[in-house]
Amino acid sequence: MALDHTREFLTGSPFAPEDLAHTSGPLFFTRFLTHFCAPVFFLLAGTGGYLSLAQGRSFSQVATFFWTRGFWLVFLDFTIVAYAWTYTWPVWFSGVLWALGWSMIAMAFLVVLPLPWIAGLGTVIVVGHNLLDRVPAAAFGRLAGLWLILHGHGWFWVEPGKIAFFVLWPLIPWVGVMAVGYSIGALLLRSDWRKTVFTLGALLTLAFLILRFFHLYGNGDPSLQPWLAVGAGGWKLQPTLTLTVISFFDTLKYPPSLQFLLMTLGPALMALSWFDRINPNHRLARILRTFGRVPLFYYVLHLFVIHTLAVWIALLSRQPAAWLLYGGPMLHTPPPGYGHSLAVIYSVWFAGLICLYPACKWFARMKQQHPNQWWFRYL
Repeated sequence: MALDHTREFLTGSPFAPEDLAHTSGPLFFTRFLTHFCAPVFFLLAGTGGYLSLAQGRSFSQVATFFWTRGFWLVFLDFTIVAYAWTYTWPVWFSGVLWALGWSMIAMAFLVVLPLPWIAGLGTVIVVGHNLLDRVPAAAFGRLAGLWLILHGHGWFWVEPGKIAFFVLWPLIPWVGVMAVGYSIGALLLRSDWRKTVFTLGALLTLAFLILRFFHLYGNGDPSLQPWLAVGAGGWKLQPTLTLTVISFFDTLKYPPSLQFLLMTLGPALMALSWFDRINPNHRLARILRTFGRVPLFYYVLHLFVIHTLAVWIALLSRQPAAWLLYGGPMLHTPPPGYGHSLAVIYSVWFAGLICLYPACKWFARMKQQHPNQWWFRYL
């Protein structure tokens, strides 16, 4: 996640890494590695909700936590996170915390349902939401913006000529992922959960390979909607093997297609069963666990660190820096003369992690030392 955001701030390319006409193997797979982050966020947010029941919390307490944390995430996305991305405010767009927040609010209502219903509803949404691609936002007239929020991508006017809202993360698909994650929580309480979760992940991965290879359902149709242009549709043979492989794994993230979700959640579930076997006292495991204990704190802080590093690097390298202070990559394409190599991007990403680690370690220790401070659960 931090790697992809570092690329956003430091790249000089006006084209998305998924754009086959302009990408390269290293650039695309730098982006591809980060594709796994968001689906896992949503899945495990749901899983955590179910596991809290096993810790003694009631359905009412879980529902309350879902909706209160959900509204908190939406508020953060509109304020602190929007400012961290742009260094200006207000900026109205739906980021990942927005979608996480509203998905958690939806889960506050769903947790009262029997678990099989939640699992079934989540599965239906994940598998069937691409059928909605054929419904254009314009069909809803004045409510076109609402449809974009639910299952679209792009700008719409809240107040014509004055306030615009950019939909990056729509809601319908991600609510389904969180509901599926909630249901998977029940599997993690079984004695054979590693085998069960690995098998489920393998089946999802196999489903992706079959759907993708044979050009079947589940990755949008770029002829139906203009916002399905990059990453949508089937794969094609390309002039080189590298571009052909890229084409195969170039699935639609905005909104997330079924193929995108299978491609990411399948391997993620297999990895989950493997990670549990790692010695928790290993040095690398302790470092990863430190970041994992304070995910929201880390997420908000890393945007400020990377954005600030990008400004200073631009100044030191005598590249345009003003655009980073008034909008950045969220609102502008990089100006002429700006941009850094992937080697610099990886170096800055690693430097950012080093800068963030002491703060995350301190905050994780604070949370551990004060387990009864309820507000720590919201950070």
